[in-house]
Amino acid sequence: MSLLVDTANRDTLHTLLLKLTADTKPLWGKMTPQQMIEHLIENVQYTNGTLIPICRRSPEEALEAKQRGLNPDVQIPKNLFLGDLPAEYAYLNLPASVTRLMADLELFDRYFKTNAMAIHGGFGPMDYNEWIIWHSKHFTHHFRQFGLIEGDI
Repeated sequence: MSLLVDTANRDTLHTLLLKLTADTKPLWGKMTPQQMIEHLIENVQYTNGTLIPICRRSPEEALEAKQRGLNPDVQIPKNLFLGDLPAEYAYLNLPASVTRLMADLELFDRYFKTNAMAIHGGFGPMDYNEWIIWHSKHFTHHFRQFGLIEGDI
């Protein structure tokens, strides 16, 4: 699988995000567009110093999960259920959420200018390049979910 969404290319990323409307229906799953963006915001905030992550796996389990998770041939499955969706939005509207996500990605870049690692909740410590791979894979999954990009998943 090629990573179709390069989170390091912010202009292209922002252009794709601007295709979303509040009425965009997912091709699978229960998220609304704003819930998806807010989900990505939270995930990025764990990598930019805003939120403090904890990995509850042993180092061996985390390394195995990281190797699988960063493997470009292993895709994130559709309808992966990781908990209930929030009842309310954290941000006023979809454009505000997109703006926050783009700002948090800039904070991510700044964070890694002075920090070598950020913890992933399931993969353990990851460096900037590993996070770019993971964020790109994660964004690709959700952008396919909402039809922003095409391709099998």
